[in-house]
Amino acid sequence: MLPLRPSPSRLLWYRYFFYGWLFRDASRGNAWERSAAWRHNQEQARWLPLYMRRWTVMGLTLFLVAAFVEQILHSTVVSAFFLVPSALSMPYNAVTVVCWTFLRYWER
Repeated sequence: MLPLRPSPSRLLWYRYFFYGWLFRDASRGNAWERSAAWRHNQEQARWLPLYMRRWTVMGLTLFLVAAFVEQILHSTVVSAFFLVPSALSMPYNAVTVVCWTFLRYWER
């Protein structure tokens, strides 16, 4: 049986919202490979503010949609459908800020 491959559009959406694919594992290999991976990861950290901006805009948009649904349509169940992903954007950004700070300012 052949493994399932994600469709190109699904892969693009994944890469648009999640940044894990940009980085290399700096805990594997010999000292030279780990050092090269660390430098690569430090260079790729420049993209993290862009991802934070995307998630902030998405979170605020979902929050505004939830507020509209709750205030105008008086549907708390439907508004919760939008509020949960909106709330999840905050810890995502918190983790991203920590990753960006360590990659940007921590010297090995």
